[in-house]
Parts: sequence; C-alpha cells; structure tokens
Amino acid sequence: MLKSDLSDKDFLAEKSSIAVIGSGFSGLSAAAYLAKAGHSVNVYEKNTEIGGRSRQLVDNGYTFDMGPSWYWMPEVFENFFNDFGYKASDFYELKQLDPGFTVVFGKHDVLNIPADYAALETMFESIEAGSAKQLALFLEEAAYKYNTGMNKLVHKPGLSLLEFADWDLIKGAFKLQVFTSFSKHVRRFFKDQRLITLMEFPVLFLGAMPEDTPALYSLMNYAGLKLGTWYPKGGFGKVIEAMQKVCEAQGVVFHTDSPVNHCQVVDGRIDQISTKYGDSHYDGVIASADYHHVEQQLLEPGLRNYDTNYWSERVMAPSSLIFYLGVTHKIEKLEHHTLFFDADLKLHAKEIYKDPKWPTKPLFYVCCPSKSDDSVAPDGHENLFILMPLAPGIEDTEALREEYFDLIMGRLEDYTGIAIRTALDYKKSYCVNDFKADYNSFKGNAYGLANTLLQTAHLKPSIKNKKVKNLFYAGQLTVPGPGVPPSIISGKVSAQLLTQYLNHK
Repeated sequence: MLKSDLSDKDFLAEKSSIAVIGSGFSGLSAAAYLAKAGHSVNVYEKNTEIGGRSRQLVDNGYTFDMGPSWYWMPEVFENFFNDFGYKASDFYELKQLDPGFTVVFGKHDVLNIPADYAALETMFESIEAGSAKQLALFLEEAAYKYNTGMNKLVHKPGLSLLEFADWDLIKGAFKLQVFTSFSKHVRRFFKDQRLITLMEFPVLFLGAMPEDTPALYSLMNYAGLKLGTWYPKGGFGKVIEAMQKVCEAQGVVFHTDSPVNHCQVVDGRIDQISTKYGDSHYDGVIASADYHHVEQQLLEPGLRNYDTNYWSERVMAPSSLIFYLGVTHKIEKLEHHTLFFDADLKLHAKEIYKDPKWPTKPLFYVCCPSKSDDSVAPDGHENLFILMPLAPGIEDTEALREEYFDLIMGRLEDYTGIAIRTALDYKKSYCVNDFKADYNSFKGNAYGLANTLLQTAHLKPSIKNKKVKNLFYAGQLTVPGPGVPPSIISGKVSAQLLTQYLNHK
C-alpha cells in the first residue's frame, strides 16, 4: 500500500489542532482529510467503539452490522481510499450480490433482481410488455442525474445559490428534474404496480412520500440496478475499520467513551472542548455528531445556527425498529437482501410521514449476510437483521417492540416455511429510544433529514456555523444528505472548508 502525496491546494494550511466530534463515516472522512493536510487531529466518540451507526454487535458467535447494510455507489468508497494512496481491496474483499436483492409481493409473487442487466430487462419484459425499452430510457435519464449528482452536486457545500452557477448544471437543470415528483416520473414509464414499487422503494428511506420526493433521486435506481449491490466481507464494520486505519496512518488520535459536553467559544471561535476527562484547546472543530444535539447542548443559545422552532419544523427521515437475530439452522428461501412489500407501500409511507403512528401493516426488510459470508454466524446458523421503517419521535416501548416482532415474524415464517422463533439462540431489539441514547439522535431518527425539495442543497442545515468561525458540520443532517456515500463526501467537504478557513484566518 502506498502513501499519497498532497496535491490539492485546499490542503496546504499550517499545522493546526483540530477536534472531530463523532466517528461515523462523515467523522472518519473529515479526520482523514484534515490529517492529510498536516493538521493534528483528535476524534472524540461518545461510545466505546468507533463507527457511529455502523458499529458492529458481536455476541454468541454472531457479528451483526448495527446500521447500514446496503453497499451502493462503490466508486465513492474507492475514491476515498484512492485519495490516500490505497484501494478498498487493500482492506476488505468486495463481492457483488446476485441477485442484488429480492422483493416479496406475496408468498408466490417474488422478484429476484439480477445483477446482469440483460437478465433484468428480460424480467421487466416478462412482467409488462414494452417495459424493457422503458427501463433503458428511465436508466439513461437516471445515469445523467447520477453522474451530475455524484460528480458535481454532492460536492457543493450549499453555502450559496451561486455555487449552482455552473454551465453544466444550468444546461442540464431540466434533465435533473429537481421540481418533478418522483412518483409521477416513475409512472410515466411503468404501469405494473410491482415495477412501480420496485422503482419507488429506495426513496422510502430518503424521508418523504414518493410524490413529495424530487425525480432527481431516480439516480438511486441507477445505483442499485445498473451499478449493482455489493457486500464487504465481514460486514460494514470492515469499512469502518479500514477508514480508521487510514486515519491512524495519517496520525489521527481516537478518544472513545469520550462524549463532548461543551464547546467554549472565545471571540467568535471555539477555543476548547470539554469531556469528562478535561478540557482541550483546538484551532477548529468538525461536528459530525447529531447536528441538533451539537447546537442545542454544546453551544450557548446565541451561538446556534437554528432555534428549537426551526428543528421542530424539519421533516425527518424515518427511525427504525431493528431486530438482530441468531437462528440455529439455515433458511433456504431467504437471499442476502429481501424486501417484504406484501403490504401497502403508500399506507406505510403515510404512517411514517403524514400521520405518524406505529404502522397498520408494515413493510419490512430482512438482511441475511450469512448467505454470503460464513464469518458472521456459527457454522450452520443464520444471521438475520430485520428492519421496519418507523416514524421518528414516536413512542417506543418493549411491549410495542414485541407486538411488532410477532407480527413481522408471522409473515416471515409464513414466507420461509420455517418456525424461526423457536430456533433463536440470539435476539436483541433496537428502536427510537436506542438511537437517542447511543447517538443523541434528533427524534430518534435513523437516516437524518428527509430529502424533500424544501430540504435540498442550500436549504439543508448549513455545513458552516454562521456565528462560530471555526466550526463546521458533517453528516446526515447537513449537505449532501443521508446515506453512507453522501456522509463520506460530507466529511471531505467540511474538511476542505475548515482548511480553507484556517489558511485565510
């Protein structure tokens, strides 16, 4: 593995001391880029493990990814490692899944989404005559959005509308379809409800009803259907481990079990941060922890970008009810990723975004990584991660968790033909209260801020604190938005902005 030389003019500041609050993907990314610039970087993590929502739970022979499990947009990960002279394969083995994922509409109505595009076209055509041609047209548009979005839009810090005074963006503004409804866009191409649901499912995790989400986000369909669904052997924890190694190779120091409890501001700049272990002086800070928590708990009222009214009006992406299950025998009918859409998508989405409540008949997702990786479960066992999207800020009790566990498991057992509940040797639940306790997550959200039109680009919470000159934010509550690849990019953008500030202060 080779160490990289500094070449980016944004990374040429005199050595400064910088604190990064939080060690999720955005925090690790920011720390690595800041250290690459020659700064002295310390990362503060409130939990005992590095990784934020991508921590792993290791118990009773099982290794569970606690959060992200979909590895899309592999070039974003590759670009990160390339920036430091490495390749992803220097740290972990990446496997393309085939099928990429499975969608269950009913016990005998199942779509396995093939990795091969020609096979995907054949599958579409078998469902709706002419849809293979429509798919090609849909993905051609989505490819433009993906390439423009991932190469240009996501790297904009969102500090001014002038950032979008870019001829390529202006020229392609109509094709980006920022003001077109995703739901209407999909229905221009497809009529069969199964194909419509297949195309709409990614936006369920973007934080809004498909009709309220910009058609720009068909770029997600391009990522999933054309670029493929991948899996890092050992789970997402291996990606976190790799990024930590990159950071440490640059000289980053990590402090776990070290929640930051106050930021001391002097003359408009953070001068020191406080933890239970004492106070430390810094020239700059990247806050990759929950934005709302940092503003409301670590800064004095006059130093915050936003007040409580602002936050109460934000549209949040979902929280989740998650179960980590160890099963003592194999479940043949499950693939690595299985989406259960054997219920009304619109009703569940409404009960997340419009009329928040525990869902009447929920959709849910099952990840079975032991299908692809023997290392995550004992021999002959299965590792199951089950997730049900849920309205943020909702009541969370053990009784409700158990009620929905039985509801979900009844449908899962009916589909698989296996009595899973009697074959468990591990079970742990995770929900709204845990997101709040472990990550100081606003309303217990799992995915950050919803990607609605009024919360896009410069309309998201600012990546820069407008009153504290050396404080910048990173992560899923600021630009570019929720998801692992955007968080990695967010860390890089915030690191560049802080470095530019330190160069010119």
